[in-house]
Amino acid sequence: MSGPSISRRGLLCGCAGLVAAGGIAGMADLGRAAAQRRGTGGERLRIGYLPITDAAPLLVAERGSAPVAFAEPVLFRSWASLAEAFLTRQVDIAHLLMPMAVQLKFGLGAPARILGWNHTNGSALTVAPGITELGQLAGTQVAIPFWWSIHNIVIQQLLRANGLRPVIRGSASRSAGTVELVVMSPSDMVPALANGSISAFTVADPFNAAAEIKGVGRIHRFLGDLWRDHACCALVVQQDLVDRRPAAAQAVADVVVAAQQRIGADRPAAAKQLAGRYLPQPLPAITKALTYSDELPVRHPQWRPQRIGFQPFPFPSFTTALVAAMHDTVVDGDTRFLSALDPDQVHEQLVDDRFVRAALDRAGGPAAFGLPDRLTRIEEIDPS
Repeated sequence: MSGPSISRRGLLCGCAGLVAAGGIAGMADLGRAAAQRRGTGGERLRIGYLPITDAAPLLVAERGSAPVAFAEPVLFRSWASLAEAFLTRQVDIAHLLMPMAVQLKFGLGAPARILGWNHTNGSALTVAPGITELGQLAGTQVAIPFWWSIHNIVIQQLLRANGLRPVIRGSASRSAGTVELVVMSPSDMVPALANGSISAFTVADPFNAAAEIKGVGRIHRFLGDLWRDHACCALVVQQDLVDRRPAAAQAVADVVVAAQQRIGADRPAAAKQLAGRYLPQPLPAITKALTYSDELPVRHPQWRPQRIGFQPFPFPSFTTALVAAMHDTVVDGDTRFLSALDPDQVHEQLVDDRFVRAALDRAGGPAAFGLPDRLTRIEEIDPS
């Protein structure tokens, strides 16, 4: 294994929270992935994913024509089980939460490398139907998909900007204006909102869309209305894929970028590809998640925050702002590694954009995705 080694003790300690979140189902996913990997002799590149629209580029990519063998993507039920699978090298490629990738590499010493972004936006804060303003969340529980997630970062910024205080491992108090954050697998969030055990959740689609279609929840705010075109999930591979098989890493970038371009050109068609085969949610929810109306009320309409974006370039400015925000985010876990991180240095150590730059050139250049020619930007964040 290239890169920093991970001791057995370090792996178990780092994954303690993952096991708690993933549970028995997560371990079953890991076992199946391991068995299938053994069946291929390790020759095919293994893809792990969660059943969310964020994974669309990896799922609809035309891998058959790539100069490298890909195995059929394996579905995991929680971020915990997918992270464990990556740590134990049962998957070679995954769409992982950006903060999770930071924590895996710098907190656990995992040989993780980001090739590019899987998507932008694509998440929302969904509340129970009776909640009309954020103040009503005081004294209640709000579910997030993982401590190391953009969802946790942005929801905490939003709560604080509105006079509320997020807490963990403690009951929330209406009089104190506190909101208890709890980690929950995305697939459990809609039922939990329906039965009243939580007042809201923030997660990727199509769970927000599904809650609205079922009438058990209402989208209160798209996260892209708080942080413009933020990256939720990144395309993460094992470091030795980059070091020892650069042609394979390029093939991964090529098929993902091509898929992103194809999805952007025909979103309803992409929804049909995803439904049934890869995502268990009904087609109407998946289609809605990919094609939200631009007429929906949002604070920053020019940002088009309700529209999940599929562009691959990992802007360094985002990585820097993300790591800075992680310092101010409450998590139930070891955050000591953050004190050693310089936000301005993390991008170079975590991201290798050579492959996605080459893939972008083949796809028509930055302009084909509406990106600036110089591939730089200034982050726009408004948690109010």
